[in-house]
Amino acid sequence: MAARAGLIEQKQGATSARLDSLGPVADKGWTATARKAALDRVVQQGLPHARDEYWKFTKPTGLVVADVTPAAVFTGDEVQVFDSVDRVKLVFVDGVFDAAASDDPALAGVKIERLAEATSDIHWAQGLYGTLEANGQDPVARPLAALNTAYATDGVLIHATGKAEKPVSLIYRHESETSDAILHHVIKLDAKAELTVLENGPAAARFNKVMEVDIADGAAFHHVRAQGRDHERQAATHIFARLGTESTFKSFTLTANGRMTRNECVIELTGDDAVAHVAGACVGDGDFHHDDTIFITHDAVNCESRQVFKKVLRNGATGVFQGKILVKEGAQKTDGYQISQSLLLDGDSQFLAKPELEIYADDVACSHGSTSGAIDEDALFYLRSRGVPEGRATDLLTLAFLAEAVQEIEDEALSDEILGKVEAWLDRRRG
Repeated sequence: MAARAGLIEQKQGATSARLDSLGPVADKGWTATARKAALDRVVQQGLPHARDEYWKFTKPTGLVVADVTPAAVFTGDEVQVFDSVDRVKLVFVDGVFDAAASDDPALAGVKIERLAEATSDIHWAQGLYGTLEANGQDPVARPLAALNTAYATDGVLIHATGKAEKPVSLIYRHESETSDAILHHVIKLDAKAELTVLENGPAAARFNKVMEVDIADGAAFHHVRAQGRDHERQAATHIFARLGTESTFKSFTLTANGRMTRNECVIELTGDDAVAHVAGACVGDGDFHHDDTIFITHDAVNCESRQVFKKVLRNGATGVFQGKILVKEGAQKTDGYQISQSLLLDGDSQFLAKPELEIYADDVACSHGSTSGAIDEDALFYLRSRGVPEGRATDLLTLAFLAEAVQEIEDEALSDEILGKVEAWLDRRRG
């Protein structure tokens, strides 16, 4: 009892200090009610602590303290990902929208507004802002997401009524070593609409982002994200998605570099015949900690979900995967697949996995698996025997290992772009 009381006191103290540093939440406009409710959730839950069940593999200290740990800004001339893609670019610098560096949002063929400028008392996003995040708090508390809903300073509000003409590309630039960005995006797809959202960039020294995606019947949402460059950054990102009948959600994330990254994805399949795929690939070196935490709820008939995560780790890097499939009563004919694998390139790195299935229906096909291992010595010997240098051979086998996750990207051009970025990262590390 004394230990529990001490933990509660620690969490309360850390939460109070963080909230004091942020000040009061906005009390006017159409987001005011959602922000106040989110603040109440933060106060009730307390910010995460290393002794919380879903944070036992990842120390949240840098994400919850009042002061930001300075993060050096990357100064190389690396070509940005997605530069070859015809897209509508929306740029945020340390969490602040940069209109001069951005394209005209109207070019995307969907309605796009900034959260900071949507200040009227009534807005189409009023019924969504904070709603999916609040739903995602049960059964697992996600206080950093609630903190985001309460204090987000900007973001985009996207309403797609048909097929978007171009992908919407959210570019996050980092210029201040002590920036602390909190962005919140709300995306609504009407029936049979289709939208692709791209994200890339380090964003800030500390980054807290929430994306809420509501996908109506027959609509399709595609999401491809690249996190990298500035190694000392820390980030907590959250995606909350709700799928209608015969709708599609597909998300892929590539992470290279980053001292601490936690990506959470919470998906509800609420309409029959819906499809949700979440995938990720990461390559980490040294003081690198990467955490994928996924929670997919099947609450309809004949739905499909896939979780495919691959991590390549070396020089003491740490990878974490926590994935759950929850099949509710009545969600018959569910097809749920989950795989998490790591490739450890030395004896100092580690992969920590917690796969879970919770099933309350009897006509389902659900599976999960998790493996961790080293480079296949036979395959390495084969390549070297044919004149491939050891470093290059290791890179080729690493790319082959990551391929299953990258193949989850439906657009072949985007898939090739991501593989190119991974290969470039490996080349630089090989020197």
